[in-house]
Amino acid sequence: MNIDIDAVRNYLMNLQTKICNGIEQCDGQQKFLVDDWDRETGGGGRTRVLTDGAVFEQAGVNFSEVFGDNLPGSATAHRPELSGRNFRAMGVSLVIHPHNPYVPTSHANVRFFIAEKEGCDPVWWFGGGFDLTPYYGNREDCKHWHQTAKLACDPFGENSYDKYKTWCDEYFFLKHRNEPRGIGGLFFDDLNTPDFKTAFAFMQSVGDSFLPAYIPIVNKRKDTEYGERERNFQLYRRGRYVEFNLVYDRGTLFGLQSGGRTESILMSLPPVVNWKYSYQPESGTAEAELYDFYLKPKDWINEQT
Repeated sequence: MNIDIDAVRNYLMNLQTKICNGIEQCDGQQKFLVDDWDRETGGGGRTRVLTDGAVFEQAGVNFSEVFGDNLPGSATAHRPELSGRNFRAMGVSLVIHPHNPYVPTSHANVRFFIAEKEGCDPVWWFGGGFDLTPYYGNREDCKHWHQTAKLACDPFGENSYDKYKTWCDEYFFLKHRNEPRGIGGLFFDDLNTPDFKTAFAFMQSVGDSFLPAYIPIVNKRKDTEYGERERNFQLYRRGRYVEFNLVYDRGTLFGLQSGGRTESILMSLPPVVNWKYSYQPESGTAEAELYDFYLKPKDWINEQT
């Protein structure tokens, strides 16, 4: 089997550039700071961060490629066959935090992993996805997001979207809150079938779909008027994002346990956030609607707008 690591690396680096260019064009004011870094024990990456833009409070788009002789516990806990293998992991991960509470936060990542041992076949897979975290729900936006996700999946089997949409709903779920992080999207992992070429093509389809899924939503909502109430609710709900990333997120755990660059790993966290003790939204408000309607798994493709 021909596993073309160079092709994966080139795609990921080009994807980072493409997404940064799209975000800069949408923002219209700020540019990304580019920060190249090396990992002492093997590898490095390029972190790009945009702050205090006209539209985006913070946007981070990270490319990393790390390698080493021993895998961290987060990788071998569920895959004991990986113990004793050297590894290489590369990917692009991004999180976008807008100023306007009517523009959702978004996250995406695509990645490739390979573990090798002399005398054994390599173990490899692709993973990734994207999900949307609105503060004030909009059915039209949710439907567009999921329609774009489905288009990315359709060439790879009629059940592809349903499978990875369900996986996303289950993965981006805060068990200690008993609520989802947002309205979902796609999530896949351990993908190595039917062959390298097809799995790589699927990862590319997901990566290439992020901008068409997100930028139209941003452009529709970025000029919506808002006040202190909406901003405070946004900051409160950002707390859920922090909780998920620090407690459950596989990428965060892998990065920290493998000696990754902390600044790049934690760039996903919002620049401003707050928590309120025992907060409950007032019944009948837009804030309550987020909980009562939007934070429920739905068939968004067929939802009436």
